[in-house]
Formats: sequence, C-alpha cells, structure tokens
Amino acid sequence: MSESKTVVITGGERGIGRSIAEKFLSQGWRVAILGKDVESADQFLEEVKDDERMRFFEADVSSFIEVDRSMAAIEGWFGRIDALIANAGIASPQRHSLDDYSIEEWNRVIAVNLSGVFHSAKSAAKSMKGSGGSIVTIASTRAAMSEPDTFAYSASKGGVVTLTHSLAASLGPAIRVNCVSPGWIHCGEESELSKSDKSQHWVGRVGTPADIAGLSYFLCSEEAGFVTGQEFVVDGGMTKKMIYV
Repeated sequence: MSESKTVVITGGERGIGRSIAEKFLSQGWRVAILGKDVESADQFLEEVKDDERMRFFEADVSSFIEVDRSMAAIEGWFGRIDALIANAGIASPQRHSLDDYSIEEWNRVIAVNLSGVFHSAKSAAKSMKGSGGSIVTIASTRAAMSEPDTFAYSASKGGVVTLTHSLAASLGPAIRVNCVSPGWIHCGEESELSKSDKSQHWVGRVGTPADIAGLSYFLCSEEAGFVTGQEFVVDGGMTKKMIYV
C-alpha cells in the first residue's frame, strides 16, 4: 500500500459519519469504516468503487474485543492508523419517563455512546503512539442542555466531552484528542425543513453533515497541530441563544 494516511471512522456507513468519510477521501486519505450497518456500508462501497482506499470492518463498538480485532485488521490491511473519528452512537433513543426508563436501555446507550468511544480510542492509540496521530470524538450539544426523558443520551454525550480532555492529557504529546459537539444536523432533504427551523439559528439555517465533516478533517490536519483537549460546538449559535418564554 502507499504511504497515504489512514483514518478510522466508527459509524461511517451513513449520516454524519459518511459525510466525514467522503471528506477524508476527497483529501486523499484512505478510509476504514468500522460499524454494524452492513447494508449501508455495502452501498457506500459500491459508490466509491475503490477497495484500495476504503474498506468496511464490521464491529459493535460496545465490545472492546470486536473493536480491537477490527483495529488490528485495519492496521494489517492499510499498514497504519493516523486518525480516529469516534462517531458511532445511538442517536435517537426512545424517550421514557424516569419510572419507565429501563436499566437495559440505559446500559445499551452508555455502552455504545460512551464506552464505544473509549474502546475505539484505546485500541486505535496503540497504532498511533509511535508515529503520532489525532482522535476526534463526536459528542452533542446535549452535553450542555437537555430535553426531558433523554437520560442516557445526555449522560453519554457529557461523558464523551470529559473523556476527550482526559484522553488528551493522557495521550499527548504524540496524539491530539479533540471533541466536536453537533447541534441540529439534518441528514435528509432541505425541503423537509420549515422556515422557522432555519430562522431560529443565528446563521439562518440548520446544520448539515458537511459542517461536521469539515471541522473533523481540520482537527486531524497539521494545521490543528496546537489544538488538543478542546470541545468545538457546531450548532449555529443555539447554545448561546437566550430563550425566555
């Protein structure tokens, strides 16, 4: 294989993860997608038509054994791992009141959204320590604000933010670690959005996956070489907006 850099993107088969993968591919990187959605991954690979530059590795990020096995396979195939985008997560859990919120649901969301980030970082870091690299975690503005009955999701994303600076302190200087916290990112058609959906944002629009992809790529680039341990909120200004009813 060539000496092009390699990025691992968990949950890179669709949505924000796919947009991040497309960004790295456009910049000449090789992309390893690690996830569970085989159908979406196959469709993406069929569109790319280049298994020398992009491959899919099936794994459940809640299992360190599966993640570590896949990371070893990725390093074996591409020869190196230079960056990790820890994006995989349960994005829309069912809402239940506290009384009805099951321990099973809590454990599953935490296992994927928080432990999955830890598993991915722990395993990928082994490949990066000798040559350096960058890890980007994907959290959410729910780390700073909540809707009712989203206990595990909010807790998991808050955990990702704090895990990020803990990893940065522990893995530096060889490995930089930063966090991107998206706000409302719409992965569908713009026609699905109303005028009020857009106007409530200070930038006059709802976010797109490309907004997250661009920042994620920058944080893995040499231009961000002095940036580590930080959270970057990408939400059109919503978390800074005063709202009194």
